[in-house]
Amino acid sequence: MTKLRLAIVGAGPAGIYAADILLKAERKFDVSIDLFEQLPAPYGLVRYGVAPDHPRIKGIINALRDVLDRGDIRIFGNVRFGVDITLDDLKHHYNAVIFSTGAVEDAPLDIPGIDLDGSYGAAEFVSWFDGHPDVPRTWPLEAESIAVIGNGNVALDVARMLAKHPEDLLPTEIPANVHEGLQQSPVTDVHVFGRRGPAQVKFTPLELRELGELNDVDMILADEDFDYDEASKAAVASNKQVMVIDRVLQQWRKRETGQASRRLHLHFYAKPLEVVDDGSGKVAAFRYERTRPDGQGGVEGTGEIREVPIQALYRAVGYFGSPLPGVPFDSRHGVIPNHEGKVLHPESNERVPGVYATGWIKRGPVGLIGHTKSDAMETISHVINDQADWWAPAEPEEEAVVALLESRGVAYTDLEGWHLLDQHEIALGEPQGRARIKVVPREEMVAISRAQSSDDGTPSA
Repeated sequence: MTKLRLAIVGAGPAGIYAADILLKAERKFDVSIDLFEQLPAPYGLVRYGVAPDHPRIKGIINALRDVLDRGDIRIFGNVRFGVDITLDDLKHHYNAVIFSTGAVEDAPLDIPGIDLDGSYGAAEFVSWFDGHPDVPRTWPLEAESIAVIGNGNVALDVARMLAKHPEDLLPTEIPANVHEGLQQSPVTDVHVFGRRGPAQVKFTPLELRELGELNDVDMILADEDFDYDEASKAAVASNKQVMVIDRVLQQWRKRETGQASRRLHLHFYAKPLEVVDDGSGKVAAFRYERTRPDGQGGVEGTGEIREVPIQALYRAVGYFGSPLPGVPFDSRHGVIPNHEGKVLHPESNERVPGVYATGWIKRGPVGLIGHTKSDAMETISHVINDQADWWAPAEPEEEAVVALLESRGVAYTDLEGWHLLDQHEIALGEPQGRARIKVVPREEMVAISRAQSSDDGTPSA
């Protein structure tokens, strides 16, 4: 029987779902799958892109863990594509490759002053508070008044983490260095700005409700934002999700305010114009144009310019994919050009045999886990049906790629190593009654995963 040796680059939900779907699919050949992940731990943005106070969303990890723990998928962590292993290497050892590398960069916001000192991308901040090993251990938290630009879930995550009192994060898996950093924050006001109205927001009711549950934080809304036009009224009446969001916001409008030590302001109908310089290259204010409904569910400018004094700004206007060495890339949209997951040459639109994509690097950073699963199903159907276009690897044996990594001195981690790291993090949290405490330094993650010890028996970093 023919055997498919498949490489998947990226061990987040998209990559793991693709592997699981292929193994369960009807096919006339055997399958052997190797997952390659640049970080020492799996799960991608579920581990490093979801706020630590989201235990319900992090429950997705349990389903992903069940897939990996079956033992029919090999995982090679701490392996950087383009450095430790290349596309030519994959052609030498596999019949095909699926790229599921996601989108981890911040989408740009092209307004004057966006590069001032004190202006940050939300993705960078999320990586920091999630303990990503490749970002600095400290974060500049010196602002009393902060702006967050965006009306999606990431914007609310960032706003919530900035406004929440650090002690309220202690039951979570927040890394020690993040808790220490947040304790130093003098923040009193967090302002969230969206260019459209309350009935057109992109966040989910769950995310919004969590915002309103913050201890000692007042929710501040402006009455002028709730003078709905007919299109907004229709959206509230016809869409259950919009109806729930409106109900939550209306309840917040009735709350008494003025007693809390921190305030979270939601500003709607605000089109970003400029981040104002204080004269020394630092953020001093956020300038925006007041918009209004255009009657079609969109907005138009009013010409009224407003300004809010701030000392820091976070743009949460979307994620953006990163190019991979030797792989076609659409730099305008931040994706690998493809048709239903089959990768295409951007100039000729011709098929690139043996190369596929799934997840956000395939479709862009939109959609939830359900979209990721259907995405993977579409890509896998083509992998199965494209047998005539598979590569013919010179060394398809499973041991060959292990020998390759070892010959290059790559300190890769495997499933057993992830179990060791997982158990170590859980043990760190137990004395404090916490689910886990993340290990942050990459070297320490690798050392624990590879069971390397110093002379005194403790894991070496």
